Amino acid sequence: MSATMILLNGRIHTLNPQQPMATAVAIRHNRILAVGRDDEIRPLLAAGGEVVDLDGRCVTPGLVDAHVHFQHFALSLQRVDLRGTQSLDEALARVAAKLPTVHRSPTTDNWLQGRGWRVNDWGQTEFPTAAHLDAISKDVAICLNDHSGHAAWVNSRALRLAGIDGHRADPPGGQIQRDVNGVPTGILFEGAIDLVTRHIPQASNAQLVAAMREAQTYCWQVGLTGLHDFDGRACFVALQTLQQNGELGLRVVKNVPVYRLEYAIGVGLRSGFGDEWLRIGSVKIFADGALGPRTASMIAPYEGEPANFGIVVTDKEEMMNKASTASANGLSVTVHAIGDKANHDVLDVFEAVRNREAKAHASGAYPKLPRLRHRIEHVQIIHPADQHRLAQLDVIASMQPIHATSDMETAALHWGNRTKDSYAWRTMLNSGATLVFGSDAPIEKIDPLPGIHAAVSRRRADGSPGPEGWHPEQKLTMTETIHAFTTAAAITSGQEAQLGRIAPGMLADFTIFGRDIFTIPDDELLDVEISGTIVGGEFKHRTFS
Repeated sequence: MSATMILLNGRIHTLNPQQPMATAVAIRHNRILAVGRDDEIRPLLAAGGEVVDLDGRCVTPGLVDAHVHFQHFALSLQRVDLRGTQSLDEALARVAAKLPTVHRSPTTDNWLQGRGWRVNDWGQTEFPTAAHLDAISKDVAICLNDHSGHAAWVNSRALRLAGIDGHRADPPGGQIQRDVNGVPTGILFEGAIDLVTRHIPQASNAQLVAAMREAQTYCWQVGLTGLHDFDGRACFVALQTLQQNGELGLRVVKNVPVYRLEYAIGVGLRSGFGDEWLRIGSVKIFADGALGPRTASMIAPYEGEPANFGIVVTDKEEMMNKASTASANGLSVTVHAIGDKANHDVLDVFEAVRNREAKAHASGAYPKLPRLRHRIEHVQIIHPADQHRLAQLDVIASMQPIHATSDMETAALHWGNRTKDSYAWRTMLNSGATLVFGSDAPIEKIDPLPGIHAAVSRRRADGSPGPEGWHPEQKLTMTETIHAFTTAAAITSGQEAQLGRIAPGMLADFTIFGRDIFTIPDDELLDVEISGTIVGGEFKHRTFS
């Protein structure tokens, strides 16, 4: 067979142990035909095929974001972005600047939405209040999620629409912050956020599809060829619409919220169902909250808050029931766990689930299916006694390197010297666990390069906290980092036979960098151009001729 496209004169890091480096790749339609030297690959070109001179550019397997909320990311491109604000006044100015557009936005309907604020970035510990937002608008309902997505800041109109007053009880798994008189302040934690968001008009499928088209283009521009999504039904429907229209150009693994578990089982869905573009992943459960609002579930209390151990969102007994039910029906499980107590409890659940799986397989009760790829999302702090257990239980550590550099001051403030066991990528990898990386967009930027930089340097873009980085013992090599964004993503989704390496027979997904990220200084990584993104043998983004 002959090639429809060949890439020549490159520095190709294949992540294939049998052939780690090459200069050329031959592609036939959507798959890799051959990998090797220029003189080996050039003769394979078919008449009329395309020759692409990489001119020394660096190529890796296509980068995959293994934790993204794609619907929310797509819509976030239309909303107020509070990330990076350095003061309450700056945040309020951004909200005020966005307000005039709210009546024209097709997805807000007199609600102004946004996210990304963090009180620690403002040099304060007190949360903002509804009164701050009321000064901007009392007519338009405002709902602004914090950086973690586990707290929301709303104005008085939003509180009234949600029926939240001094008599409203806290919902299960949530908390309404109140002042000394018991009056809601405008800050909602965890499940209490739903009291407001259920009143926000939902975007139509057509609006979501349009937003996702724009978001998909953005993903290609930053080098992504695939993602693992953690949003709900509306996102799945919109993704299916894109696929049915022949417009889906990212390979998507769709995780199922646990509240849809009964429906997934009812129609017989199993992990891995689908095709090379859209497939079912795991059932998603929340064990706890997040670091920023101090709702992550901890073994010991937060620094300076002796009564605060965080919030348990799903208790251990319920988690055991849901995870066991999912597993028994061929669905892998992934659990959001940030605090060390949450991670401990989740590992206990997975230990019991693995034992039941082993007994069921031995008895023949389970169908002969591939071993389920269970995972923990975030693993932001894990007690030393539990650090070996992910590898022992064959549970994947799904982590987001950009969280470490983003959260380092907040982590030190609230966890103290326990931070040595936080964002512990090297510890996870050395334990034998599979480590897969993502961004958690829109909490962080979906762009992979900042995450890559954080993984190898443990530093922010401005160089802080110093040349060695934050807890430098947890740094990774570039090869380990790219593995976590490529090969490990394929392993996590059960697609390692088709994706994650540059080798003959694999799908032709590549990310092309303007410089060799494996050889340049760490400080220059953030300035590297994404020169091209190829998905299924087709350029989706290209900056060179």
